[in-house]
Amino acid sequence: MSRQPLMPVADARARLLSSAVIMGSELVEIGLCHRRVLAEDLTARRTQPPFNTSAMDGYAVRAADLAPGRPLRLVGESAAGHGWSGEIRPGETVRIFTGAPLPAGADTILIQENANVDKGLVTPTQGETLGRFVRKAGLDFNAGDRLIAAGTRLSATDLALAAAMNHGSLPVRRRPRVGILATGDELVLPGGAPAASQIVASNHLAIAAAVETAGGQAVQLGIAEDNFDSLSKAIDKAQAQAIDILVTIGGASVGDHDLVQTALANHGMSLDFWRIAMRPGKPMMFGTLGNMRILGLPGNPVSAIVCALIFLQPLIRACLGDTAAGALPVETGISAIDLAANDERQDFLRSKIIRIDNGLAVVEANARQDSSMLSVLARSSVLVIRPPHAPPLSAGNPVPFIRLSTLDR
Repeated sequence: MSRQPLMPVADARARLLSSAVIMGSELVEIGLCHRRVLAEDLTARRTQPPFNTSAMDGYAVRAADLAPGRPLRLVGESAAGHGWSGEIRPGETVRIFTGAPLPAGADTILIQENANVDKGLVTPTQGETLGRFVRKAGLDFNAGDRLIAAGTRLSATDLALAAAMNHGSLPVRRRPRVGILATGDELVLPGGAPAASQIVASNHLAIAAAVETAGGQAVQLGIAEDNFDSLSKAIDKAQAQAIDILVTIGGASVGDHDLVQTALANHGMSLDFWRIAMRPGKPMMFGTLGNMRILGLPGNPVSAIVCALIFLQPLIRACLGDTAAGALPVETGISAIDLAANDERQDFLRSKIIRIDNGLAVVEANARQDSSMLSVLARSSVLVIRPPHAPPLSAGNPVPFIRLSTLDR
């Protein structure tokens, strides 16, 4: 196995994202489309509102008939879903409720607070300007209007708008199927009984959550043992299940028991890159096997989760047609402590926001940055980014950071 030089993070991300294949579309019932990605522009199938409606409870009138103390004859009632079918003539009015169709002949609403009613007569206590409290047909949108663009990740308000546009189902991108394969003789599933030399697997759960958040469909492929037969069967299983992106966890380094890369190569994987100039996450690899993209994450929990944020989630979003998939949500904060000079690798320091000063987050890097320590990661709120070969930084100076909450949104 040839050793490649460390690849800069930006170069690795660019190569990874350029390999993304946009998923095809499928028609899905609208109630199941929350956070799905729209595959086509969505146009309105109707006008909203489809007719002039009342914005208030009151009386539909002709503005020309309104004068304080001049009674109008009450001739009907218009309610939402039950409009009045007649036409208002001079000197007449119709009781109307919010959302009800405006009767023919009416052009204004006299709100009920400004009217006295007695024995079928409605007497205004004040006049109203023409068109007052009337919502014109098409006030919100008209049939044929393009209201939601392809590539939109559908929010709750997007779904409400699409429903008002009279769409019962929506064309959305198929969710990429992301197979998650943990590897290692040392792993047992949570709740199991680890032997003396074993630990409890945890990475696969965090990675699955990151996949679902980004819009993918997580498929757990179990734990493969550290032998070629077990790995080969797991790879066959991924191919049989039409996995779009295979994520392996562990076994991607250079130790005697790190067999994942060789097992994948034996199946025909074309290796794109391996070993990134980053900390944590150096032994990450990326390749392709037929139509399947393969992302080999390190086994250390923090390394795997950071790589999921920096690489896996953007890849999934690119497969969904998100043109901004490569834009990491980097913010600028202030370092609360001195930071040492950095080496050739880009550092992602587990840190927490300790306060806000003048609108900027003051961030403090944890003293312990071991990539096996989940407890430190769980107590952190951000990753402070230190570029390769960065000089020492004194407390009070600006630092870029990414919020770890990005993993969950």
